[in-house]
Amino acid sequence: MKYRALGSDTRLVLSVGYGGMHLSIVDRPDEATAIDTIHASLNHGVTLIDTADVYCLDHTEIGHNERLLAKALSRWSGDHDSITVATKAGLVRPEGRWDYDGSPEHIRSACDASLKALNVDCIDLYQFHAPDPNVPFIESVGVFRELQNAGKVRWLGLSNVSVAQIEEAAAVADIKTVQNRLSPFFREAICDGVIEYCDENGIAFLAYSPVGGGRLNKKLPGHPVLGPIAGAHGTTPHAIVLAWVLAQSPSVIIIPAARSSENAINSSTVTDVELTSDEMTAIDEAEFSIR
Repeated sequence: MKYRALGSDTRLVLSVGYGGMHLSIVDRPDEATAIDTIHASLNHGVTLIDTADVYCLDHTEIGHNERLLAKALSRWSGDHDSITVATKAGLVRPEGRWDYDGSPEHIRSACDASLKALNVDCIDLYQFHAPDPNVPFIESVGVFRELQNAGKVRWLGLSNVSVAQIEEAAAVADIKTVQNRLSPFFREAICDGVIEYCDENGIAFLAYSPVGGGRLNKKLPGHPVLGPIAGAHGTTPHAIVLAWVLAQSPSVIIIPAARSSENAINSSTVTDVELTSDEMTAIDEAEFSIR
């Protein structure tokens, strides 16, 4: 298994984490299946679980995924000290929509609510979910630093940000992680220099939606380039894509989601896949249509 640093001066985690979002949004499984899925990830070596207060159906059940994770952890007999839980603040779900709220008041109250939902005294990794166009970015980041200074948060992270925003935040806070999307379908983190910046500054890059997300991951089984590579490795096209994302940089930690134990287990074993330079180039040059 491959372990990578969760930013400088933090801890090592398995390079494959687990994203709990799909256990709490539309088409979510029943609670028993969801808890079994979380346990399957943990039992197969996953040590980083990513959640958010807004992983739910709408504003009436904010914290659903955090409470679910807390319940799953309370029923798990493994080493809890080895597990890092990452959550986020900065979005809201009015009537089921996704919207921004990076105001200091919201972030402070969201942190207190997440502490309660997760049943912890301190959040391991607290991430600013997305910049709010109506609130100065540095004002929002400043509140996260305030919460860290108050002992409510151990480490700070950002999500859905540019290099310029990371630099701005890093001037006032110790940023350990950046979570942006990365897959063969969406390569902005490579093209825009975010991963390179993370490499150069000791920041872990958490890749969400590493197989594309939604309908896009259904395109992978029949892909003309991925199929032969998967066959050569005795695995699936999805595993090949996850291995490709991991291979982008030593700072990358992937956060695949899963709605079932089987999928969670399959994702956790991708650290065993080593792609050749020719295979990496073939995937680099292949077409991955989002249409």
